[in-house]
Amino acid sequence: MDVLAEALRVSGARGALGFMLEAGETWGLWLDDYPGAALHVVARGTPWFHIAGERPVQARAGDAVLLSPGTAHGIASGPDVTMGACDVESAARARANGSVYRLGLPPARTELITVHYEQDPAVSTPVLTALARPMHIEARENPGLERTIELLTTELAQPRIGTTAAVNSIVDLLLIQFIRAWLARDPRERSGSWLGAMRDPVVRDALACIHAEPERPWTTETLATTISVSRATLSRHFRAALGQTPGATQWRMDLASLRLRDTDEPVEAISGAVGYGSPHAFSRAFRRARGMAPGEYRTHLRARTGLGR
Repeated sequence: MDVLAEALRVSGARGALGFMLEAGETWGLWLDDYPGAALHVVARGTPWFHIAGERPVQARAGDAVLLSPGTAHGIASGPDVTMGACDVESAARARANGSVYRLGLPPARTELITVHYEQDPAVSTPVLTALARPMHIEARENPGLERTIELLTTELAQPRIGTTAAVNSIVDLLLIQFIRAWLARDPRERSGSWLGAMRDPVVRDALACIHAEPERPWTTETLATTISVSRATLSRHFRAALGQTPGATQWRMDLASLRLRDTDEPVEAISGAVGYGSPHAFSRAFRRARGMAPGEYRTHLRARTGLGR
């Protein structure tokens, strides 16, 4: 079981092309906090990225910068340039028409591609929010990423049949490459997060069991036996990696939340499908995790999303 692949699937973590930017001479653009994660790919030029509380960082062609959800930031031609607000309407038109958002004066010396990532709000497994700090990957440190960026820029520069599908696949691949790069960096940046736990083989193997068979009533003892470690070892690794016990994983609650929202299955059926022996035990655990009973949650979520039946 590929835990990351399953988490990305269930969480609905998907990328969408934002807009393409071309800029020349002196220019600056400030972007207000965006609810999803933002990825800026540098196709040409040497733009500077400005993030509140941090020193400006210069990027080069082939580099990419990933920002966690809600990060206000700016992009400019230099480290001391005054940045103006984004023209939201023009950016929206560029995104809708596949055209270019232009700044400064010609000729263009900088080309950027912006991609946005979001995940299903009903899922609490923090696939995107685990990428808590801005991340700049240089082309020279990750040749695979550079080749993917070249593929993306080629598709966008020469649209053909199937380009939309190709671009959607490429932006999803970029997210996986960033996650791999993030995991490969300083272990201190990985501690205490769901993605960081993927580097611990004990925790990863236990999560793989839960993800593969969520309907099994997993306990610390049965998980430890299945992956051939002691209960004490499993509990210690879980607490160190995630700050919780093996039985407190949110995965089963995520699956239950999606079933409650997207199906008409009774609570009794859902409780069994996510490994609870009785609806009462499931309801108690669900209330702890989501702050309301399963039936109330279903009604609330459908009313909010317009999915009421």
